[in-house]
This record gives sequence, C-alpha cells and structure tokens, in this order.
Amino acid sequence: MTTVANDQDVEAIRAVVADTEALQSDADGFARLLTEDVALVNFGGRRVLGRDNVHRAMREALETPFAHVYTKTELVDVRFLRPDVALVSCIKHISDEREPAARDANAPLSERGSQTFVLVREQGNWLIALAQTTPIAV
Repeated sequence: MTTVANDQDVEAIRAVVADTEALQSDADGFARLLTEDVALVNFGGRRVLGRDNVHRAMREALETPFAHVYTKTELVDVRFLRPDVALVSCIKHISDEREPAARDANAPLSERGSQTFVLVREQGNWLIALAQTTPIAV
C-alpha cells in the first residue's frame, strides 16, 4: 500500500538524492545523510552496515583510484510506504575517470545502475536507511 505525502516531503527527498551526488567525494557530508543503522550495498556488491562503517569505507575508497569514478543520479520515482518512509528509485550514471592502468587492473564498470533508496523521516529530516545499486548489464 502506498500513501501520499505532501509536495514538501517530495522536495526534501529530492534534495537528499541531489546531496548524495554533490557529496560523493565528501565522506563526512555524505555520512550526515544516513541513519545510524543504514544498510548500503555498493555498485560492486559490498554490503556495509552502519553509518560509521559506511563513513570509514567511503574515506578508504576516496584514497584509491575509485575517487575518480563519478556518478550522476537521475531520480525516477518516489513512493511513500508510510508518511515517514519513502521508497526512491533512481538511475545512477557512472563516469569512470580513473587512469587507464587503474581501469585495466579492475573489471570494467557498468555505465549505469539501478539505485534504490529507502528514506525515513527522523526528527523532521529525511535520512537514508537503505541504499543499493545494481549494475545494469550493457
């Protein structure tokens, strides 16, 4: 069952999704978008549980050539499961700007992924409780 929320909630959720893109190279800022007990499954299938662990994993990734993999997020749909829980569907567009040697040393990245967020409203703020990105086969 899907419930309807007001335009203000939809705009706030759009802002969180936009912030995930804007803060993709800022582990501290990105962590502020997450619930304490967030579950995140990244593009490579790695599951990370908890805001502190996501923050640590992101800091570590930003110290590798993956810091030069950039994404753009296209919001496709927002559905409210309850007034304080939203299911958000996106398409993630990937731009691999790593040096050729770093790209060759790893499996090639898909150029797009299906991204799903579950956002919850906590103390008036929408936060990401779950994020998963699944590569879209070419």
